Amino acid sequence: MPGYGYELRCRECGKSWGNQPRSVCDDCFSPLEVFYDYDAIRGTFTRQQIAARAPNMWRYAELLPLPENYSPTLPIGFTPLLNAPRLGERLGTKNLFLKNDAVCLPTLSFKDRVVAVALAQARKFGFDTVACSSTGNLANAVAAQAARNGFHAWIFIPADLEPAKIVGTQVFGANLVRIAGSYDQVNRLCSQIADERNWGFVNVNLRPYYAEG
Repeated sequence: MPGYGYELRCRECGKSWGNQPRSVCDDCFSPLEVFYDYDAIRGTFTRQQIAARAPNMWRYAELLPLPENYSPTLPIGFTPLLNAPRLGERLGTKNLFLKNDAVCLPTLSFKDRVVAVALAQARKFGFDTVACSSTGNLANAVAAQAARNGFHAWIFIPADLEPAKIVGTQVFGANLVRIAGSYDQVNRLCSQIADERNWGFVNVNLRPYYAEG
C-alpha cells in the first residue's frame, strides 16, 4: 500500500512533532493534528486510482496516516450514502445524502474506521497492547480489531454502563475494567495509564491518528 509523508503538528502554535504516540503539544498544550505532504500526493492520487481499488476505506490510503507498505487485515468502511430528498427539501438543499455507518464492519459503527487507523499506528510504534476508554461502540471496535491483529486489549468503562453496550467487547476477549466514576473520570485515568505503561490508547496517545479514520 502506498505511503506518503505526514507528521503531527500543533493546531495552535504550528510546532512539528514528527510521528510519535502523543496528542498534546508540550509547548502550548493544544491538540496535535496530522498534516500531510500534499505536494507528494498531487498528481498520483486520482479518481481513476480510487475507482480501480477495492471498495473499502483503504482505497484512500494516500489521505490516511498509514505506515509505508501497510497491509490491512480487514476490509473496513465504504458504507453507503443514502439519498434523503424529503429531509433535503425541509432543509432547503438539493441532493442531500446521509452516510449510513450502521453497516460498517466488523462491529457496525463508524468507530471501526477510526480504530483501524489507530491500530495501524500502534503496530508501527511497537505497541503489543492497545486500550481505550469507552461507553460502548469504541470498546467493541477496539476489542474486535485487537483480536484480529494480535494485540492485547484493555477496555476501561464506567461501572454503571449498561451490559448490552459491551457484549461485543466480551465476545472478542478483551480485558474489561469497570471504573466507579463518570466517563470523563475514566478518560482521565486512561491518560495517566498511558503515561505510565507502554500501551497504545486509541483515544489518548493515538488520538490524532484515530481522528483521521
